[in-house]
Amino acid sequence: MRLHRGLTETTLDVYQAIFVELLAARGSDPHLYTAEVLRDFVLERARRHGISRAKTVVVAVRALLRFLGATGRCPPGMQHAIPGFASWQLSTVPRFLVAEDVERVIASCAADANGLRDKAVLLLLARLGLRAGEVAQLRFADIDWGHGRRQERLPLPQEVGAALLLYLRQSRPPLQTPEVFTSVVAPLRPLTRAAVTHIVRAALRRAGIKAPINGAHLLRHSAATAMLRQGASLAGIGAVLRHRSPRTTVHYAKVDFCLLSEIAQPWPAVPPC
Repeated sequence: MRLHRGLTETTLDVYQAIFVELLAARGSDPHLYTAEVLRDFVLERARRHGISRAKTVVVAVRALLRFLGATGRCPPGMQHAIPGFASWQLSTVPRFLVAEDVERVIASCAADANGLRDKAVLLLLARLGLRAGEVAQLRFADIDWGHGRRQERLPLPQEVGAALLLYLRQSRPPLQTPEVFTSVVAPLRPLTRAAVTHIVRAALRRAGIKAPINGAHLLRHSAATAMLRQGASLAGIGAVLRHRSPRTTVHYAKVDFCLLSEIAQPWPAVPPC
């Protein structure tokens, strides 16, 4: 998958967890897999999550079965036994925090070593809309301190840059690794995507905020909605979030409830609310 499909390490980590659970639950001999066994596993595994992760389970299992079938380790065509999950584009409203709650989350960080690191992480998520994996994989070579941008050409706001410098000067241990963010106490190692997500969850708890979702993506959604409400265009928001398709960015247009109420047409023969 890495060499021939170009999947990222983050995606491979997600797929690997699904593969390991499939082998543990249904046995390590793919020749014994039946359509019923595979469907039951996918339905059970997907039941714990929302539609997005359920579709990821389907894609991962189908990919594994295609590989096993192509290499003669299970009957060919078994991937067609995996059901799909129906979903509708733009059917939900993005889940986000209001600006005041975002500031409370950032302000919840202490002034100690962990707090300085966590504040820099949270600012990258909340101001630039980075994904958890992108923060974990951020390297020193990715940051242009003079111009504030590199390949993705994202601005480096003064607030974010100042937090990064404070963390690097006062908190980051002298670990010889290209990644910017590391653990503060032993064992010293670069942060993982899961560790970045844990930082967000811990900050939400400290701030006393009951969030609609508890992952790092909450701050990415919040960054997008904040830009929209400050007058940024959908094209500009898509450029900052690095969306491949404009359809993805259009999803955020639904959070501008004031504008939507102005253009919404009344339902025939029904008095307005």
